[in-house]
Amino acid sequence: MKILARGSKNRIKELKEKLENVSCEFFSIDDSDLLSANLRDYDVIFDLKFDEKLDQLKYYANLKGITVFVCAVKQQLSKAINDYGRPIECNLIGLNALPTFINRSFAELSIANSEHQISVQTAMDKLGWQFKMVEDRVGMVTPRIIFMIINEACYTVQEGTASISDIDTSMKLGTNYPFGPFEWANKIGIKHVYETLEALYQDTHEERYKICPLLKTKYLKGETF
Repeated sequence: MKILARGSKNRIKELKEKLENVSCEFFSIDDSDLLSANLRDYDVIFDLKFDEKLDQLKYYANLKGITVFVCAVKQQLSKAINDYGRPIECNLIGLNALPTFINRSFAELSIANSEHQISVQTAMDKLGWQFKMVEDRVGMVTPRIIFMIINEACYTVQEGTASISDIDTSMKLGTNYPFGPFEWANKIGIKHVYETLEALYQDTHEERYKICPLLKTKYLKGETF
């Protein structure tokens, strides 16, 4: 099985770790290589930052029979397909491929076309991955929960109720999370947290996704917690 992946170095590294026990030939490319790569040579393609550059769909759409996993957290998969406006012949599958969410026990997947359910099962059997199907919505499921917690933690710090270190320690001890909300935000990348919450707010207009000014300031300044 030949696998091609496009993404940032940290996400490529995480995907390779996830594929450690999979018998495959693994290749990675950057954005410019999509112009020259013969995508039909591959059995499975992973675009780990698809929702940051949706126009890449033009490279995958006519790959009939090829399974293409695309990160579809900040953008709804069906909206990307609708905006493209032409038939999609590849087996397009949404994947929660934000940093720290790739190499986990279960892959979080979505599809815009119910006919691709069989393709999902076939691809995951070949990869030997366990997975959970979620609704094709902005934020999927896990990012919605984690990012909302991070946002609420930001409000708590901003109000002076507790410090960053106190909140991180309390969350790890109290909920058995692998990281505290601020640790997790730094590992995921504040850019991803901010942009996903912004997309969620624009999609739902629900107050729980309204971004805390502290988080927005960190994003605008390019700072970490």
